[in-house]
Amino acid sequence: MSAEEERLWSILRANSLDFNAWTALIEETEKVAENNILKIRKVYDAFLAEFPLCYGYWKKYADHEARIGSMDKVVEVYERAVQGVTYSVDIWVLYCAFAIETYGDPETIRRLFERGLAYVGTDYLSFPLWDKYIEYEYMHQEWSRLAAIYTRIFENPNQQLDRYFNSFKELAGSRPLSELRTAEEAAANVSGPVSEADGQVNEREVHPDAAEQMQKPLTAGSTDAEELEKYVAIREELYKKAKELDSKIIGFETAIRRPYFHVRPLNVAELENWQNYLDFIEREGDFNKVVKLYERCLIACANYPEYWIRYVLCMEASGSMDLANNALVRATQVFVKRQPEIHLFAARFKEQNGDIEGAQAAFHLVHSEISPGLLEAIIKHANMECRLGKLEDAFSLYEQAIAIEKGKEHSQTLPMLYAQYSRFSYLVSGNAKKAREILTGALDHVHLSKPFLEALIHFETILPPPRQIDYLQSLVDKFISPNSDGSAADKEDLSSIFLEFLSLFDDVQSIKEAEDRHAKLFLPHRPMLELRKRHAEEFLSSDKTKLVKSYSGAPSPGQSLMGAYPNAQNQWPAGYGAQPQTWPPTTQAQAQAQAQPWTSGYSQQAAYGAYSSYGSNYAAPQVPTSVPQIASYGAYPATTYPMQSFPQQSYAQPAAATTLTPAQQPPPAAAAAAPQAYYGGPYY
Repeated sequence: MSAEEERLWSILRANSLDFNAWTALIEETEKVAENNILKIRKVYDAFLAEFPLCYGYWKKYADHEARIGSMDKVVEVYERAVQGVTYSVDIWVLYCAFAIETYGDPETIRRLFERGLAYVGTDYLSFPLWDKYIEYEYMHQEWSRLAAIYTRIFENPNQQLDRYFNSFKELAGSRPLSELRTAEEAAANVSGPVSEADGQVNEREVHPDAAEQMQKPLTAGSTDAEELEKYVAIREELYKKAKELDSKIIGFETAIRRPYFHVRPLNVAELENWQNYLDFIEREGDFNKVVKLYERCLIACANYPEYWIRYVLCMEASGSMDLANNALVRATQVFVKRQPEIHLFAARFKEQNGDIEGAQAAFHLVHSEISPGLLEAIIKHANMECRLGKLEDAFSLYEQAIAIEKGKEHSQTLPMLYAQYSRFSYLVSGNAKKAREILTGALDHVHLSKPFLEALIHFETILPPPRQIDYLQSLVDKFISPNSDGSAADKEDLSSIFLEFLSLFDDVQSIKEAEDRHAKLFLPHRPMLELRKRHAEEFLSSDKTKLVKSYSGAPSPGQSLMGAYPNAQNQWPAGYGAQPQTWPPTTQAQAQAQAQPWTSGYSQQAAYGAYSSYGSNYAAPQVPTSVPQIASYGAYPATTYPMQSFPQQSYAQPAAATTLTPAQQPPPAAAAAAPQAYYGGPYY
């Protein structure tokens, strides 16, 4: 390797998602490797395992194989490509272009076109593939096949639908009807499209009058002009029906500015447009359309866990668990595998579907590899073990995590791990002494912070008397003193929270002393108008509401427990994590604690965002009115190409590749010419 290759590989070993380093490495390897196909394969295989949606790099890889490898290897690369990015129009266009240039058997080429169209033929931007198919049949002067292709195009909205209809009318005006009708249509003596499988007239969803005309055999006395007029009219009805749907979705489609994959984030408007588009298609109730729009969406939005989660839940709601599990595998193993929220969702999803081992594995992955999700993963994993009756395993999870975090410098997670462990221990065992010992021991290992002290104050409200007010007072005084670390805003907020705590549990004299201390430290720095507003709000709030309100604000940067993953929460339907805990009280102390008047205000759900990670921003997915069998998935042919399972970074030679045999030995540059990208990105 060159020094630059060594440097770039070193960067990528530390961070395999560094896209710029990958592209630089590919460029460097191509420059120094020349005809070393093994080095080229190594870098492309590694890159495309991380970024399989980059269809242009599959094309570059195939070109290298065509130049210095073999045709079998070119086919293997394209087969891997169409499994890695199955719903990309561009990759099917590239594959079909390669087949046209390389193979002499028209049926082999047509099978490949049909295979691609089964997946992307209804894509609003599928016109490049349809154009390539039309061009191929026109070149062979297969007029009936050409007319059949136009007929199929008219069944769905397409960005170029008007152009196709005008081209069809030109074709119909230039060729006799006998050349336009397929063999099946001629045998049935009708003008409407006929299914090749059973010879039946295919009425589709067209105007009733046109459907009736489809079924009527052509009369012996009708002229060629009349028959041709009827033939065109039936297809015009299909075209008009597609235009009706087009008028409903055109707003969504025009708002899609980047339908291809890129590592750069999408803007908010485009993300919202995908959500609204999915809502609309789900309401329409056509299962195939729902699946295909999700797959389109997950090319552009592959880096956003919320879209994968929505897809999984939609498929689950429709009863299509195979598709739900397929999407979850792709999300957790390839596309968003470094993001903890997808693994936390996967754990809960698997547990609720009876896969306890799978749920435990998902939690362990977050524990061991994805540190930002550690706290939430520990909470959810321990809760699951508790539901399974494995309390010792649950305690062990906290203790192991605390031991690991204690070995780190300035761990942001450690304080909240202690706080949560203490709270969890008390709620499941009722042992207040042990819970307090956990918190006391924590003070030897953590720095005082607002989130940690806030958690201590809250926890003291649910513990049985006597409450350790003096102990809390000493900690709060230490934190809010002018010489301590911490922002002025955090100090004032914590002092206010402690005042409200005292107003509920301490005597009048202690409350007055605390109020005087708070006023001396903070009120001179507050504008009078803001002070009056605060007093008015406090006057209108009950004591209980005030205390709850203190904990309901936006989490501070270090407040990992009170609102873990604030940007990722409340994105999934209720039922995925928001259920109240069902641990039975094991002691009288626990029963008393759970009956405290503050349980409703400081419930496990209300006080700790980590307990309510699956919120309700998403409505329950719309269940399509009819759910076809998975085997019928795909448009043309309906049963030939079922849903492909996603390959997990092991790409064996596909069986389909053996059917593509070159008619002649192709020239070395047979696949070198690449069509222009249709989506505007150089290799996306």
